[in-house]
Amino acid sequence: MKKKAVISSVLIISVCVAVASFLLIQQQNKMGDQSMVYPAKVHTIREQETINRNITEKITIGAIGDILIHDTVYKDAFSGSQYNFNPIFEKVKSILETPDILTANQESMLGGVEIGVSSYPMFNSPHEVADALVNTGVDIVSLANNHTLDKGERGILSATDYLNSIGLPHVGSFLNEEDRKKLRILKKNGINLAFLSYTYGTNGIPIPNGKDFLVNLINRDQMKEEIHRAKQEADVVVMSIHWGNEYQRIPTSEQKELANFLANEGVDIIFGSHPHVLQPMEWIETADGRKSFVIYSLGNFISGQIWDYKDIGGMATVEITKQITESGKKIELSNPIFYPTFVSSKNFRNYQVVPLDQAGSHGLDNAAAKNQEILEHMNQWLR
Repeated sequence: MKKKAVISSVLIISVCVAVASFLLIQQQNKMGDQSMVYPAKVHTIREQETINRNITEKITIGAIGDILIHDTVYKDAFSGSQYNFNPIFEKVKSILETPDILTANQESMLGGVEIGVSSYPMFNSPHEVADALVNTGVDIVSLANNHTLDKGERGILSATDYLNSIGLPHVGSFLNEEDRKKLRILKKNGINLAFLSYTYGTNGIPIPNGKDFLVNLINRDQMKEEIHRAKQEADVVVMSIHWGNEYQRIPTSEQKELANFLANEGVDIIFGSHPHVLQPMEWIETADGRKSFVIYSLGNFISGQIWDYKDIGGMATVEITKQITESGKKIELSNPIFYPTFVSSKNFRNYQVVPLDQAGSHGLDNAAAKNQEILEHMNQWLR
């Protein structure tokens, strides 16, 4: 009798495990229809604290600005038979690898050489730019900007196909409507981050009829719906947004108002681009008591533009802490840091992104003073 009882117990347990496994798989499949979850690459050692059944997870997210490949840049990267953009980022690779997750604004579309590389005003860049970004530590790129449609639908499809082939997630421009509806979620150390991306426009180039999925234009109703959906699936919502006026170092009132709208709808972190110069960082206190982080413009990280602050960019980072207790979950943002960089070149050759405080050895006069000026500019609203 005892043996029969044991066998019965084992059978019951086996059935329960099988049912639980089936339900878990069904739930994962259901989520897979709505989002694309990517485990982030290893950058730093995981930090986790467990005290009395409470769990604290911490990661750092980083962002760099415009990857805008002018002809002087891609000609410099061409060896006669192939493109290699890796040397451009060698001096800052160790810095860029410090965040757990790093995002970049891919301003020029990566349509590849097959459709012809080109520069201002209608950009198209070699696929190899994406290879260099992956090698440098970039985990996801934003594609929604005023140059997204420079090479039309063909350029977008070529770029997104290549990004998919090398496993570099992208957001803001999509293959089709089904692809657009899938949230881009990166997971690191038990923290899920949803990435969204929108632009103010496409330089007057119309989106083909029925193909709004090719680029996300700023539309508050659409943004609100996507933000709320992202809040259901992720711990943190990150918005890359193309806005503001070119070459202005202070955000417009429209930028600040839109940032407040996004924060109050649920966006936790806002990374701005388009001005091609740096604009300050700021905390936004929301109506529900949260604290959102915004950097209004990350400037140019690599481009052929020079002078008047257009060759100064950098990386912004912010720490994310997730606390799980018996009473629920809490997300906290803290410790924003900006690392200024400088685009060095000589006679439009030998392009390199270097730390701004080391740019004196790369031809920049008064580099230390310029570095201090930029830090004060970026931090002025955090005090």
